Amino acid sequence: MWSLLLARLNDREAEIGKNALQEAGVQSKSYAEQLARAVSQVDQITLHLKYYWTYTDGHLSVEDQQQQGLYPTSSLLYVTISDRDGKLLTSSLSLQKLTNVANRDYFLTHKNHAHSGLLISNPAIGIRSQRMLIRFSRRLDDAVGNFNGIVMVAVEPAFLAPSQDESALGKKDFIALFQPDGTPLLSRTMDALQTQETAFKSRPPLAGASGAMVMPGSTFDDGEERIVAWHAVRGYPLVAAVGVSTRDVYAAFRERASDYMFIASACSAFLAICAVVGMLFSMRLAIRKHETEKAREAYGIVTEGGADGFYMWLALRGKDGEIVDFQVLDCNERGAAIFGINKSELIGSHMSRFYSPEYFATLMRTFRSAMENGEYEDEFETPPESPLGASWLHRRMVRTRFGLAITVRDISESKTHELALLDQINTDELTGLPNRHWVLRYLNRLLHDAAGDGRGFAVLFADLDDFKNVNDTLGHSSGDLLLQAVTQRLRELVPAPHEVVRFGGDSFTVIQQGGSIDDAAQLADRILQAFSRPLMLSNQNILQVNLSIGISIFPRDGSSVDALLKHADTAMHAAKSEGKKRFRFYQPQLSERLQIKIENENALRLAIERDEFVLYFQPRVNAVSGEFCSMEALARWRHPVRGIVSPLEFIPVAEETGLILQLGELIIRKACAQLAQWRIAGLPLLPMSVNVSSRQLNQGNLNDIIASALAEYAITPAQLELELTESCMMADAIEVAEELASFRKLGIKLLVDDFGTGYSSLSQLQRLDLDVLKVDKAFTAELGVRAESEVLFNAMVSMAHALRMTVVAEGVETEAQLHLLQALHCDEVQGYYISHPVPAADIPPLMQRRYLFPAAPVTLD
Repeated sequence: MWSLLLARLNDREAEIGKNALQEAGVQSKSYAEQLARAVSQVDQITLHLKYYWTYTDGHLSVEDQQQQGLYPTSSLLYVTISDRDGKLLTSSLSLQKLTNVANRDYFLTHKNHAHSGLLISNPAIGIRSQRMLIRFSRRLDDAVGNFNGIVMVAVEPAFLAPSQDESALGKKDFIALFQPDGTPLLSRTMDALQTQETAFKSRPPLAGASGAMVMPGSTFDDGEERIVAWHAVRGYPLVAAVGVSTRDVYAAFRERASDYMFIASACSAFLAICAVVGMLFSMRLAIRKHETEKAREAYGIVTEGGADGFYMWLALRGKDGEIVDFQVLDCNERGAAIFGINKSELIGSHMSRFYSPEYFATLMRTFRSAMENGEYEDEFETPPESPLGASWLHRRMVRTRFGLAITVRDISESKTHELALLDQINTDELTGLPNRHWVLRYLNRLLHDAAGDGRGFAVLFADLDDFKNVNDTLGHSSGDLLLQAVTQRLRELVPAPHEVVRFGGDSFTVIQQGGSIDDAAQLADRILQAFSRPLMLSNQNILQVNLSIGISIFPRDGSSVDALLKHADTAMHAAKSEGKKRFRFYQPQLSERLQIKIENENALRLAIERDEFVLYFQPRVNAVSGEFCSMEALARWRHPVRGIVSPLEFIPVAEETGLILQLGELIIRKACAQLAQWRIAGLPLLPMSVNVSSRQLNQGNLNDIIASALAEYAITPAQLELELTESCMMADAIEVAEELASFRKLGIKLLVDDFGTGYSSLSQLQRLDLDVLKVDKAFTAELGVRAESEVLFNAMVSMAHALRMTVVAEGVETEAQLHLLQALHCDEVQGYYISHPVPAADIPPLMQRRYLFPAAPVTLD
């Protein structure tokens, strides 16, 4: 009997020790998983900060984002960004107490080492908060990889502390957080939360990803023997550890064992009866203890700290053994609060009580899956019909003997933050459309799915025709309104599941899922037809804008996102080069043409740098006397291989690429330099006009450039004239008037070039107070061909004279045209009949000749 009792007690003691080791292991794993989520949340914040800081080129404001609720309002977490010198740039804490972190260990580590990962620092007192903080930081680099500062999230130790109730810890127990080398970060006991202090005398040997062992009292400061279990935090250099006093583990058992021994010795007469009773009692206790420990094990796995909502649900089965409902056996207060009721009211309730039949059926599929697989974990957005008082929840379920042990955690705040950041990153601020960042990720997923299913899709790359003219003439505010109007029309034209994206600038991308090449062509044609109608902007202005569209097809035109976008862009440029307002499918030969275009652009850029341009000059003469009265300066590209290149070839390239600004400044300075040379040579001081584009007028700081050139070459302003296209005058009247007035203030005459081909109105000419009207050569060419042409030309002359403007006829090529112009009282003429454009060396003889054709006979009207 005594042998049996002692054997039972020894077995029970061994079983308790084994269970204690297992439970300590479960607790350390539970704490490690809790830490993994907490650190992951912090890490996501550092990654979002680093990405968005780079994405916005350093224009991120943590203060603004905190006001918008993008960071937790808890006082346990702080966000800071510092520059390369350690100066704080933006922070969720007040920057009134400015400080510098250049001498802090974590800053120096990032500065001196290209550490691309997350750096976790030892706890230290914060300079501004004056609180103990653990810092998580990442390095910022500039465009060439040099150190450019750090992003940092600092948390108070309580943020990483185990969320178990302190009362669950024994007097000698602890839960602690270490670095892999055993350096302590924090420790929680029943009495307090401490940083960088533990019960160990020295750094503990926590080897391997996990483990559990009994450590002798000599290991600890208090001499207490403990069971210690540890578990590495997934993905981060941290180790969670649990220490449980063996005295507490065996206390209840040893007390009971002592009682058994006393009863056995005192009641030896009844040994047989007492042995049987004792054995049965012991077995009953063992079963209860085992079941309790199993429940506690499940609780430890799924609650992961007790701060989350916790439930023990009993599975209720029908006659066929199928689970038909669940009943709440137990829960904590937080779990009841999530349902919006008291704990006492929730316990004993059936799950079906809280849900509609339809939603209950959906939930049961999830819960049955958890029962079948043993566990289940997810994050989900609660639908409107859910009784749970949170918008987003993290849910974990573990199967138990009775049913399910469940924890839920409210992640609404962090999810809202995450979604808000993603929305900022993926949405175009002006139009509200998905942006380039979004479409690249979307196309990667779509391409992967389409390749697996054998489906195709089309990428339509749409670009507005001549959009720069709107910005140059009407201003960027009108350009923004136009982009918004284009967005609205595209949304109306492209139904779901197809997508419309603002790819950048005035470019839009349409992703057409499925369908054939014919479907893509029909969609492109429908878009072009829709944009043949004018757009009304939100400021009530009406504009006509057209599109050019390039199309690439998966998988025909590429097997990668980069290839599909590049080929659609190439096809779009081909559509533009063929006259715009059309669509083109990608063809391999288009890439060759685009390469030629790029080469032309590079050649033009190099020509400007090398100053390969010369000026030719075309005289303007008095229509009656033939006197040489002024001239127009015309740029020619003196190519080292091709020779003289016509402006019809390079001016469109310069306009499209923006090189017209540099080229225009070069021409102005060359014109002034040539005037200075002729003055020094003692030649007549005749005015010279130079052509100015709308982009120069609106973006090129033209007033300063001209003033500088006049001063540099000592040119009288009356010698320089500016020829403006009609499109220059389409912008805001006040802005144009102010700009042109600044030239007139310098004493420079203003000419309207190619009049009749644009959109000038009589009121504009009158308001802008211009000097010369140059009638386009198309009208000159019609003189003598149709009678109404003379009527139209005469009307333009009369209008200009009424505004006190001089009229110049361009493109005069015959003597008959000259005589008609003289009869129409045209003031000056210019064209091949007078002189072709000639180099500077041919101008002095013309100046000396002075009259370039015989004077017309004087007639009396």
